[in-house]
Amino acid sequence: MRATLLALLILAIVPASALAGGWATVGLSSTPDGTAPGDPWVVEMTILQHGRSETPLSGLRPTLTVSRTGAEGHTFTASPTGRPGVYRARVIFPSAGTWRYEVNDDFPGVTHDFPPAEIGTTSAAAHDSKGEPNVGLALLVAAAAGLCAGLLARMLGRPRRAARPAEV
Repeated sequence: MRATLLALLILAIVPASALAGGWATVGLSSTPDGTAPGDPWVVEMTILQHGRSETPLSGLRPTLTVSRTGAEGHTFTASPTGRPGVYRARVIFPSAGTWRYEVNDDFPGVTHDFPPAEIGTTSAAAHDSKGEPNVGLALLVAAAAGLCAGLLARMLGRPRRAARPAEV
């Protein structure tokens, strides 16, 4: 009986302590999509214990690794920015193509994978100086395309007038 109670107690405590363990989330300030090969992608990563904004993790040495299928990866060490839990890395992709990237948060050394990025496949004008999509340019292009489509529809949809005989 006593052994059964002890076993039940251990089973109740172990999962609770596992949930209280150390884990962190990593948020990135931007994605590298559209970065030109050889150009820097400067990214800030925010590392939070248990994903909570009130627990930023300072004193870490996170790294960001980029790799392509069948090629050796390149690892970049992030530096503290002076803001708690925020680190900055300067990443260089050596060639165009699809690249995978992951962050090792150094707490307790978990790796966070992110969706693959297309390097060197979009115009630099489509992104601002921080690598963020240029929303103003996108809206201007969309407005111009809509105007052209409207004019074309109006021209094609207007019935042709029959020639009238001249009045004398």
